[in-house]
Amino acid sequence: MQYYYGSQMPLRVLDEAEFWKHQEEEHTVVIRELVTNLEEEYVEKLKDWEKEFAKTHQRVVRYIETVIRSNGQISQSLYGDVLQLITFCLQQSEQFINFCRVLMEQSEPIKNNPTAKVVLNHIIVESEYFIGVAQTILYQK
Repeated sequence: MQYYYGSQMPLRVLDEAEFWKHQEEEHTVVIRELVTNLEEEYVEKLKDWEKEFAKTHQRVVRYIETVIRSNGQISQSLYGDVLQLITFCLQQSEQFINFCRVLMEQSEPIKNNPTAKVVLNHIIVESEYFIGVAQTILYQK
């Protein structure tokens, strides 16, 4: 994957964020569906994560629409706002990874479910991938 897109860079990073925030939103459902006997407190936290990812996804979509409508004339202010949003997305993914690790350490149904552990590790790897992409783009400022 190339990370240099000239004036299209804000759109490229937003495209990545849009895809991964939607993925993370879906991952909350996958965990709940896979671990049917998951403790209620974790079920509720996963539902909260799902809502938060949906809100972030919608914010990203709004920025994509704004960048597209700018017809290549992206102001410094808009560019800064995009970078700030991507920073938020990155931090949100880091927090979700930490939550997934807590699930694997503290949830009895997950501790006793090898498939759930494999799936959670895969979810963590995917969120880490997004973090890597986001960091690469942010460090190019």
